Amino acid sequence: MSHPKAGPSESLGNLAPTRRLSIAVPMLNEEKLVRQSLDSLAAQVYTDFTVVVVDNGSTDRSCAIVAAFAAEHPEMDIRLVHEPEKGTGAAADTGMRFGADHGATWLARTDADCLAAKDWTARIAAAFTDGLELIAGQLIPREDEGITALERTMMLLAVEVASFFGKIRPGNKGEGYLGPYQMLPGCNMAITADMYVRSGGFPRTRIEDLHEDRALSNRVRRLTRNYRLRRDVVVYGSSRRVKAWGLRNTLAWYADHRYRPEHVDIR
Repeated sequence: MSHPKAGPSESLGNLAPTRRLSIAVPMLNEEKLVRQSLDSLAAQVYTDFTVVVVDNGSTDRSCAIVAAFAAEHPEMDIRLVHEPEKGTGAAADTGMRFGADHGATWLARTDADCLAAKDWTARIAAAFTDGLELIAGQLIPREDEGITALERTMMLLAVEVASFFGKIRPGNKGEGYLGPYQMLPGCNMAITADMYVRSGGFPRTRIEDLHEDRALSNRVRRLTRNYRLRRDVVVYGSSRRVKAWGLRNTLAWYADHRYRPEHVDIR
């Protein structure tokens, strides 16, 4: 099976081999938050990783901020590539395949509005050492976006409920699966490069059409049982959609697009 290669790229060391772990960071108009995300990666205790920021058509200062950050942190391996095909699936796939094509053993993904815990990459490396081929991490709401403690608690509970219903959801059942469905946060996951390529990776779709993280989870389940939720692999995610749409509508959107907002890219 042939697979698309990473899209056109800028010169931030893009031809050099990546480090052992390659982290894809899809980005679209994230000038307000992308530097915070990169700061969280710069603070990691395990540093044998490459950051592949995939710009998906930003019209603000996002790319300039990434380039400036790379210049300020020469000890980090930061690449900036461009994916002209609109969609979180397309951008994520480009970033993951960039790592696989440039020599990475392990691939991870977070988003440009997220903060990785300081031991995020270390915990990923440990999980792979334990023999896992796909890792679903623990997603926790950010604490700096003005939501209350009660709202954060309700969001965490909602994630647990969604994970349970994902296991009994008819669309996640069928012949050929080697293990139960595992909800996979797109902004906090990791996979071996070999498994990513063998499974077909993220579908190159728009989030309006398909949740690419659910699709990848189901693809992997047909090939291996070596996947787990690791609650010690922590990323703090943005609550912007919850603030804009409310918790009920946000859950309906992520469940099966029952809620159809006019604007999906909340900034």
